[in-house]
Amino acid sequence: MTVAASNWAGNITFGAERFHEPGSIAELRRIVADSRSLRVLGTGHSFNAIADTAGDLVSVAGLPRAVELDERAGTVTVSAGMRYGELVEELDRAGFALHNLGSLPHISVAGACATGTHGSGVANGCLATAVRAVELVTADGALVTIERGEAHFPGSVVALGALGVVTRLTLDVVPAFEVRQWVYEGLPTAVLRERFDEIMAAAYSVSLFTSWQADRIDQVWLKRRGGDPGAPGTWQGSDAPAAWHGAALADGPRHPVPGCPPEPCTTQLGVSGRWHTRLPHFRLDFTPSSGAELQSEYFVARADAVAAFDALDAVRERIAPVLQIGEIRTVAADGLWLSPAYERDCVAFHFTWHPDAAAVADVLKAVEEALSPFAARPHWGKVFSTAPEVIRASYPRWEDFRGLLGEFDPAGKFRNEFLARHFPVG
Repeated sequence: MTVAASNWAGNITFGAERFHEPGSIAELRRIVADSRSLRVLGTGHSFNAIADTAGDLVSVAGLPRAVELDERAGTVTVSAGMRYGELVEELDRAGFALHNLGSLPHISVAGACATGTHGSGVANGCLATAVRAVELVTADGALVTIERGEAHFPGSVVALGALGVVTRLTLDVVPAFEVRQWVYEGLPTAVLRERFDEIMAAAYSVSLFTSWQADRIDQVWLKRRGGDPGAPGTWQGSDAPAAWHGAALADGPRHPVPGCPPEPCTTQLGVSGRWHTRLPHFRLDFTPSSGAELQSEYFVARADAVAAFDALDAVRERIAPVLQIGEIRTVAADGLWLSPAYERDCVAFHFTWHPDAAAVADVLKAVEEALSPFAARPHWGKVFSTAPEVIRASYPRWEDFRGLLGEFDPAGKFRNEFLARHFPVG
């Protein structure tokens, strides 16, 4: 098959000897069973070498498409290679929704769940917390299903592609709902420090965008749920105020990156719309950027949010020249062993960098040093330089996951340099 020779951002060139896009589960099982070294490629939105291999690189995008809704169970079973943007409209037509979405609808369901990718909201877990069952092809070509409640399940969802090739996922669904989205500009950081919890809980989903250049947050994106009187963050019977916590209501649609036109972004200005047209920041029918960027993200306990913000603010002169935009979001705690939000409510500090690998590597030293007192966990699919032993110390179930690797993949078929570095044998 022919696949992209590099990831979406172009900073990783894949070293695979062979590329495969199987058209059936049976074909995939044969490929896996016959391979000595294999990794899976989703939509390529990872920014490090997590998907790379010198052996076989497999895309699951060609597997039979599945969207199987079980209204009674409150679940939908989907093919792993499906993108969120392809799933949500079908779900919505049936009257159902997912609890949250990432900022990009372009990412694959399996890839996002495998790396702990998330949306935002103090009560919203990462996307993987919706997973109720995982179907995967293991190293010997067997097809197995692991369900919520089984002993292995908490280590099998955010699993970095290390246990096998995920073919289908069963996700929890909720009744469909409406969302209204507003953007505020110029939130004073002094107010953010004083009222962080209040501000981040002011809507179903809240994102703070900052260039780390001034004592103000550039933009606050508030996504307020409607249609449900008991929904958190609902503004009932009134429009958004012109001023809010010292920030001004934007007078038109905005793009979070300064200077970019707003057309790729989801509808703002408080216009009510379906959940899947407002929870992401970007629209599926637009490429959100050229890919000329690098990304990093770090999760710290929400209780440390203000202290971590201050630590980063102290090195903003290092951050700002390399940065396109930063984003701050909250993620609810979960019980998935390798989730960056494992057992702690988190605030996530995201950085969209200019595509200068050397400059990014240099500024990451300052960022990671600033966050070192807070046991920061980097996003598994983004650029970081945190030492493996430091990451290991922040995950209480790290050793249990390594044991799971030995059980599912004793010969290391799915192991690449990235995994070997973070989960060494022995």
